[in-house]
Amino acid sequence: MGTRGWSSARFGFVVCGYFAFFCGELFLGTEAGCRERVSLKCCSGRNNECYEYSRRKTVCYCDTYCQKTGDCCEDYRRVCQISVAIDCVVGSWGPWSSCTSKCGVGSTERSRQVSIPPRNGGAPCPDLRQRRGCYGNAAVCSAAKEVAKILPDSFKRNFKDPWRRPHMMIKEEKASYCVYLRVKQATSACKLKLWSAQLVRERLICAECQSDAMSKSDRCEGDGLQNIRTFWTAASAPGCQGSWVRESSSNHCRCPPHSVLFV
Repeated sequence: MGTRGWSSARFGFVVCGYFAFFCGELFLGTEAGCRERVSLKCCSGRNNECYEYSRRKTVCYCDTYCQKTGDCCEDYRRVCQISVAIDCVVGSWGPWSSCTSKCGVGSTERSRQVSIPPRNGGAPCPDLRQRRGCYGNAAVCSAAKEVAKILPDSFKRNFKDPWRRPHMMIKEEKASYCVYLRVKQATSACKLKLWSAQLVRERLICAECQSDAMSKSDRCEGDGLQNIRTFWTAASAPGCQGSWVRESSSNHCRCPPHSVLFV
């Protein structure tokens, strides 16, 4: 074989080699991937068992999480019919809610809605709710700072004064009212008196506001606020004090025996 014939044969081998290489790559590419999985070809979420081998004989995955990690098999989108990953989109924040505490430290929160939910392994939604501290200072807060002074109901105020002169003007008698309060805290000193020993935690107490104890606003000082903790002190029991929460009230009312009076 001459020199020219040998060169032609060598060129033919080289061409055939390249052709065989590319053909092998092509056929391997069509044989490997998600379509070759025996069981479930495509998996949702993150599933490390949902894998196959790529045409280069490396591990590739057929779960939706592979779109984030970038290790999907070559035929993942075609076999699993998955479109481009869509990230979560949220709307703007709504207004802050009112403070949970009308008086003192509380919390307020705001929220936002999901406009477009994540799909096909897209980025998850960020926080949809935010909370922060606040300090309530409503108009009723001045009343919340009042401290009620109480006595046992044995100190009834509606008695006739034997020393009153006939010509002295009698004060207008105002109708009394009752307030029902749930004790939340009481000091140990309350146990030293028989009447104050009833002031124990979570007991419902009836406190009567009589005419002589009323202020100009026709109410007794420290008669509490609905669902807000206020404070009290026992006038005839030194060191006996605590807090309570007003639950209800009743006009033109008299508390039952063994109750307390506002001073």
